[in-house]
Amino acid sequence: MGEVALVNVSKQFTLRVERKVQTVQALDRVNFSVHDGEIVSMIGPSGCGKTTALRIAMGLETATGGKVTVDGNEVRGCGHDRGMVFQFAELLPWLTALQNVMFGLEMKGVSGGELRATAMRYLDLVGLGASGNHRPHQLSGGMKQRVGIARALAIDPKVLLMDEPFGALDAQTRETMQAELLDIHARTRKTILFVTHDLDEAVLIADRIVVLKNGRMQEIMSVPLPRPRPDLGVVRGTPEFAATRYRVWRALREGGEAPH
Repeated sequence: MGEVALVNVSKQFTLRVERKVQTVQALDRVNFSVHDGEIVSMIGPSGCGKTTALRIAMGLETATGGKVTVDGNEVRGCGHDRGMVFQFAELLPWLTALQNVMFGLEMKGVSGGELRATAMRYLDLVGLGASGNHRPHQLSGGMKQRVGIARALAIDPKVLLMDEPFGALDAQTRETMQAELLDIHARTRKTILFVTHDLDEAVLIADRIVVLKNGRMQEIMSVPLPRPRPDLGVVRGTPEFAATRYRVWRALREGGEAPH
């Protein structure tokens, strides 16, 4: 199982500006669940709280109200039941691709022959089995992100948390990575909570979309596109894709800024 639930999650930050203390409400009573094996996208304008929600789910931030649970167990810090992929891969530059994947496994306590075999299996899963001895400076942006995904998956988390993982990539590489993520999901059936600011991406990969604005959940909507979605170019041309994209755009447009 791998269900993650945000239950009345609120988050306040206290800032000091010109000797004055100000309180910023980053999240305000956010409620939704990601079911086992489901992909849910969180979308909204910059500063709407989506990354904060993801960091609370990972245990990197603490909610000031409410809670996050994984399979009913409250999150109280980082744990191996969750893996996270950041916008930038954050690989250790002195380690090879294989060693970067092994690092996460070592932190989980895996050792011996199982350590290398497991890391290689996940490098193969993301298509980098032949690049295990390359260091990060020898890898393209897309390849680095694949290593980051392999590292997160290798610890066998119940939930994969992804914070705009393709946002820094060029358009062509981004489309390739979207397709590869869907392929990986089809093979692993991992539960995924995916943060993005891109309308097309949110619709292309998700089963449901959570729209956040000003720290509040504006709407949650289903994506009526069947799985698998092997050809994203074909998906983009369907009436269902166009209609869902428009619904998300309208939800974001009503009352303010909408992403592209």
